[in-house]
Amino acid sequence: MAKSKKEEKKKDEKKKDGKKVIPKKDEKLKAAQSVKVRHILCEKHSRIMEAMAKIKEEQMRFDKVAELYSEDKAKAGGSLGWMNRGSMVGPFQEAAFALQPSSCDNPILTDPPIKTKFGYHIIMVEDRK
Repeated sequence: MAKSKKEEKKKDEKKKDGKKVIPKKDEKLKAAQSVKVRHILCEKHSRIMEAMAKIKEEQMRFDKVAELYSEDKAKAGGSLGWMNRGSMVGPFQEAAFALQPSSCDNPILTDPPIKTKFGYHIIMVEDRK
């Protein structure tokens, strides 16, 4: 029995038990004015690539890698909290608003890292509103 479009749409929404289902990659994101963002910032490209390897190859949690590698004030798991559109530097903002929400256990990242005037960033988004 084929599922209706309504049933298909429901499976991509938040489940009632609080767990999120990640929408398909080709699905458009809903417009948002704020993102709850985490990042890892490194001045050197080689260091940010080490951090990326820890996440991708060793499956380390994003927040743990941020504590070890990030070179900014967001060392507390890399959390920047809720950031509004217009409050971030251009390339960082573009990347943050293009990402699907994910968790520290199974992050959807900017790969390759984003270069800004501050250095190289690996960005993940936890929520959007």
